[in-house]
Amino acid sequence: MAKINILIADDHPIVREGFKQVLSETTDMVVAGEASNGQEVLNLIRKNKYTVVLLDISMPGRSGLEILKELRSEHPKLPILIVSIYPEEQYAVRAFRAGASGYLTKASAPHELIEAIRKVSKGGRYVSSSLAEELTYYLDVDATRAPHETLSDREYQVMLLIASGKTVSGIAEELCLSVKTISTYRTHILKKMNLKNNAEITLYAVQNKLVE
Repeated sequence: MAKINILIADDHPIVREGFKQVLSETTDMVVAGEASNGQEVLNLIRKNKYTVVLLDISMPGRSGLEILKELRSEHPKLPILIVSIYPEEQYAVRAFRAGASGYLTKASAPHELIEAIRKVSKGGRYVSSSLAEELTYYLDVDATRAPHETLSDREYQVMLLIASGKTVSGIAEELCLSVKTISTYRTHILKKMNLKNNAEITLYAVQNKLVE
């Protein structure tokens, strides 16, 4: 039986090791590659063949969602499973719209990860039961768009980080971007969402259950 060749893309070595440990206990899967940033993901996939990609959203430089869109353009049939620290309600809808085959949080049980990989490797989609109903609503093209749905993926990411209490300089360091760039994103966020300051961003995110 052909094994499922997996590429793990995460900027934290300890996380990659954790995935490898879980997958080493299966007989039908093998970790065939590792990447710590988006460019490494693209380079590896252009040189090698993988069955499934495990992709983190938050990586240095280009975000996982940007990489996801590029991969979907170049390799439309390659299953990409998002495995993120962010809760489903924050990013899952955007991930599926960008072409993800599934979405899991890093808090998921190991058996869920294995189940998800097997399902997407066969061309299916993996959606947790808690997310299924929300996806049905948000993926409806006729659904009214909430203000945060007008943000670009990077603006949305910055908005959540602001709402979680991080400073502009802290966000810049975390995303490996300049303070000026983050300030520009913040300006766009305030304008698009018709908000005045960080406090209003935080209040909006809490009221819409985007952060706790």
